[in-house]
Amino acid sequence: MPSYLNALGVVCALGAGKQAVADALFAGDSSGMRAEDGWVSGRQLTVGAVHAELPAMPAGFEAMHSRNNQLLLAAALQIEPELRAAIERYGSTRVGLVLGTSTSGIREAGEHIARYVRDGELPREYSYAQQEMAAPATFLADWLGLAGPVYCQSTACTSGARALLSAHRLLQQGTCDAVICGGVDSLCRLTLNGFSSLEAVAAEPCNPFSANRNGINIGEAAALFLMSREHAPIAFLGGGASSDAHHISAPHPDGLGALGAMQKALSNAGLAPEQIDYLNLHGTATRHNDSMESAAVHSLFPAGVACSSSKPMTGHTLGAAGALEAAFCWLTLSEHNPDALLPPHLWDEHPDPLLQPLQLTRPGERLQRQQGRHLMSNSFAFGGNNIALILGDAP
Repeated sequence: MPSYLNALGVVCALGAGKQAVADALFAGDSSGMRAEDGWVSGRQLTVGAVHAELPAMPAGFEAMHSRNNQLLLAAALQIEPELRAAIERYGSTRVGLVLGTSTSGIREAGEHIARYVRDGELPREYSYAQQEMAAPATFLADWLGLAGPVYCQSTACTSGARALLSAHRLLQQGTCDAVICGGVDSLCRLTLNGFSSLEAVAAEPCNPFSANRNGINIGEAAALFLMSREHAPIAFLGGGASSDAHHISAPHPDGLGALGAMQKALSNAGLAPEQIDYLNLHGTATRHNDSMESAAVHSLFPAGVACSSSKPMTGHTLGAAGALEAAFCWLTLSEHNPDALLPPHLWDEHPDPLLQPLQLTRPGERLQRQQGRHLMSNSFAFGGNNIALILGDAP
């Protein structure tokens, strides 16, 4: 049975709020991707920072301050009436919260520890709890007064997608009547230096599936859904997960884990490959990811499927990416996209002859079906952790 996505709050390099993000997304606006100094010593990197003004922490929650929690609060405030109405309707014990993150509050913790190294003491505002993986869920649950299941998942770049899949299962099992779910991650020096040390970060804008691709750009975002069994125009139809554990950081070269996740998602949703109208690719612009993903997609969709990577417009938002790209699918199906446009694939249009060809979307391309539409979103992570989600028009 499907679950329904009743509300969405979103903030990323494209903007803040559903309409602002939709307008920029379908226009192919990459102006939020900007070259910045200061993240990695001696390098200028293109990053997808959020430039919208972020809210201050609510009174009484100052000790939980972090940029990660501010991003999360910015998304939550957009749908606060819907969230509080669900809590009133079902009761605080019947509303769950599942979030994905990978940075949590490590940005602030890193800055505080740097001050300790320099000055010999930690600043008064330092709190170890800021950097705990559960910190975003703890903050949001306390702010909303939740008493149902509350937790964070951290499976690297699939975290946000896994949160949606877990929320769906909580509803299907009858554990919850509604679940607040999504992902959040903030830019921080630790992440950017880590990926830079792996030689995976491009200084220039990323170029997925191009012969000239040279690595990822990192971004930050929060995407937050209210999911329930209450009927809404857009449904969460299912998802699939796999863990091939091929290598600690490199994906299986043939994309077997990615293919398995997509096949499981189709089976879970009761759909055939030809019923998928659009696929949001993981599309990181790294050599290995694009190679294996093109192989997996071509194997499952030999006749082709409209697809694109949205990361040239947002950067790779890591723990938030799966939820953010599910949000892009939600926006594609929503009233915020009256012309039924598809997210365009931004690249230099120099295909890699070593990759299986993909049906990459161009600016202005539209969904062909007017009803009964099904959209898939891929998320892949270190350790062979793979997730595919399927959203669609409510049956």
